[in-house]
Amino acid sequence: MTAAGTRTDGALAGVGLLDRERIVARPGFNRWLVPPAALAIHLCIGMAYGFSVFWLPLSKSLGITASTACPDLTLASALFTTTCDWRVADLGWIYTLFFVLLGSSAAIWGGWLERAGPRKAGVVSACCWCGGIILAAIGVITHQLWMMWLGAGVIGGIGLGLGYISPVSTLIKWFPDRRGMATGMAIMGFGGGAMIGAPLANLLMNNFKTDSSVGVWQTFIVMAVIYFVFMMGGAFGYRIPPAGWRPEGWTPPAAKSTMITTKHVHLRDAHRTKQFWLIWAVLCLNVSAGIGVIGMASPMLQEIFAGSLIGLPDVGFAQLDAGQKASIATIAAGFAGLLSLFNIGGRFFWASLSDKIGRKNTYYCFFVLGIVLYALAPTFAGMGNKALFVLSFGIILSMYGGGFATIPAYLADIFGTQFVGAIHGRLLTAWATAGIVGPVVVNYIREAQIAAGVAPGPTLYTGTMYILAGMLALGLLANALIRPLSDKWFMSDDEVAALQAKSAAVNAGPTGSFGIGTGGLDAKAMLAWAVVGIPLLWGVWVTLRATFALFG
Repeated sequence: MTAAGTRTDGALAGVGLLDRERIVARPGFNRWLVPPAALAIHLCIGMAYGFSVFWLPLSKSLGITASTACPDLTLASALFTTTCDWRVADLGWIYTLFFVLLGSSAAIWGGWLERAGPRKAGVVSACCWCGGIILAAIGVITHQLWMMWLGAGVIGGIGLGLGYISPVSTLIKWFPDRRGMATGMAIMGFGGGAMIGAPLANLLMNNFKTDSSVGVWQTFIVMAVIYFVFMMGGAFGYRIPPAGWRPEGWTPPAAKSTMITTKHVHLRDAHRTKQFWLIWAVLCLNVSAGIGVIGMASPMLQEIFAGSLIGLPDVGFAQLDAGQKASIATIAAGFAGLLSLFNIGGRFFWASLSDKIGRKNTYYCFFVLGIVLYALAPTFAGMGNKALFVLSFGIILSMYGGGFATIPAYLADIFGTQFVGAIHGRLLTAWATAGIVGPVVVNYIREAQIAAGVAPGPTLYTGTMYILAGMLALGLLANALIRPLSDKWFMSDDEVAALQAKSAAVNAGPTGSFGIGTGGLDAKAMLAWAVVGIPLLWGVWVTLRATFALFG
């Protein structure tokens, strides 16, 4: 025996295939293999953003060509009916369940993830997400909405939470020299999952559609199998660095920012600090404003620009006929797709920029730019300037995505890296809250405007834009109040060493950085990137093709 728990052949005695100790990197491992592993999981669970592609087909799952409507149907009776088609609003609760369960499960099991390691969490995520979709398929076959809620919404939502946070602390530890870029590379996959999944789902549904089926349950099963293969590949691609590892040739800068700690806060103490709750507010307010735009992007563009989208600038939304409304709906779908591209690009761009200018300054950019753009949006709409209007919301959505990608590095700067995954999990309750608050606030404001007699057009959304700007102003204040933690919150060196001892004991190779993390984008790494990059590029191409109609 060379060390406790290891045999001379380097294998691990008494350690399971999914255990954290099994995935400690050995000499020769290339750290650039870890981001594509994370992307393989995030691109799959990111389909949560694109699940609305199933709503209209599912609303005709019995009638096939038209919905079998029941005037007296309530939400409670919709859960169990086998004779009435579901309403889109009933199905939309699955979307709400996704993000409520994502935040809740990340908070509940974030501590377990730190102990179990990213591979085990990734496998559980794959089983929950894909198993939930399979259960939803059975719900479609038996026409039981409660089963779809339980499968896709609850079980799938738990898979979302574990899959979302599984790579965060791992990537931050592999890239201490580029924390923001590393998490941005992975988390951009969550924003890009719908770009791949939504058009793929459309292709599959059209292929499986028959005179007696809308093709949804078959699509669920095929996508669940595809996602399971990719997610398991990602989970088994995870590795963690040995204790004390640093990139070869890299040392922490001598002049450290006061906003970046080299110490660590225990998970049990993080939520007791005011900094945690200020960052919680920062994320919640940024997401609330952005997710409200995502939810109303298509109707907003249609109602504001109406006939001008099809060369009829003097025709308002109410004067359009059914065929014209169908045409502008297609254009608005392109707008929503374009916003997805900004969302993805922002996750990588802003997170990488935060490595240069700091996390706090990056959030200052989000809030100041966001306030200005929201305040100017009604002016752009009143001018009828589509280019400025679309560009402003593209930038806003880039900062929405950038906020998600930057927040793990922000937490690592303030609380250290030892428990950053679990702390990030708890912070995602802000996302769960924003997923309810943002759309509800925006939708109710719109309904109140309509009830007050405001016709569809630029003025319908003016108040909404100013309220969203107000949310960002509160976020700006919360960000300004964030300060470094006092020394009383940090663990002692002995506590950190004790926590890291288990991982240190299983490193059979040389200590330090020698031979680990090197290789750059070699052939193996490029192959791994191609596996996730080709589907992503296909999604980008499909989205760009759909947006060309927006500007003719």
